[in-house]
Amino acid sequence: MARHLSFVRASEELNVTATAISKTIKQLEALLDVRLFNRTTRSVALTEAGTKLLGSLAPALAQIGDAVQQAGEFSERPHGLLRINAGYVAYAALIQPRLTAFGERYPEITLDITIDNNLSDIVAGGFDAGIRLGHALQRDVIAVPVGPMQQLTVVGSPHYFKRRGTPRTPHELLEHDCIRHRLNRARFFEWEFRIGGKDVTIDVRGRLVFDDMRAVLGAACQGSGLGLVFRQFATAEIASGAVVPTLDEFLPPDQPFHLYYANRTHTPSKLRAFIDFMRER
Repeated sequence: MARHLSFVRASEELNVTATAISKTIKQLEALLDVRLFNRTTRSVALTEAGTKLLGSLAPALAQIGDAVQQAGEFSERPHGLLRINAGYVAYAALIQPRLTAFGERYPEITLDITIDNNLSDIVAGGFDAGIRLGHALQRDVIAVPVGPMQQLTVVGSPHYFKRRGTPRTPHELLEHDCIRHRLNRARFFEWEFRIGGKDVTIDVRGRLVFDDMRAVLGAACQGSGLGLVFRQFATAEIASGAVVPTLDEFLPPDQPFHLYYANRTHTPSKLRAFIDFMRER
């Protein structure tokens, strides 16, 4: 209104009625106890008080306008800092092979990737999204399946099987040294199997505990015990004979990784770009 000195032109810019603008100005003048505009049926002009107030507020209003415009740009073009939290296996299988292609398509997005083998709270940690298996997801998140199906398998070295024997059923794992994978202080990677059409969790035990599947696989290769790993992650070790899979007929159906993020009314364009890119690949 102060720029146009016209109720009609101000109402057109703000998309409100001239009556609403007039009422707002009257309320402001009553609050300040000073007249800001001189009004007649033909013209509108700022008073001295109105001119001084406009001069004081103009820089702040300009900054607010710029901030609003910049915030709107986030919904229009993908740019800015995108923080992703993922376990190493998910990173190696899904993100690492696509880093260059993503950077070429979205040069204005800076990827900040945290390799986190624990079940960290992505909201509390300030992350835009995380990648985990479905059973490990936090509650109240939106989850999108990404990447190929992942198949779990129990592996052990030939030396271990020669020394301790090969388990024929999942329950026989209770008699073996199993290398456990810790997800956080209170939770371990569960050894789940499908026995007689039912899902059964075996509470395995062992003398080694790691928070990284790389370490689990490495210890299994050395003959320290049996490890539960993703078959795709252990492809080279299986092919070389460093470890041998067992109990595959009892393993549950394959499942994909999920990219998950907090439930938001408006998903930032940088996150939407990352989600769409991961799904199309």
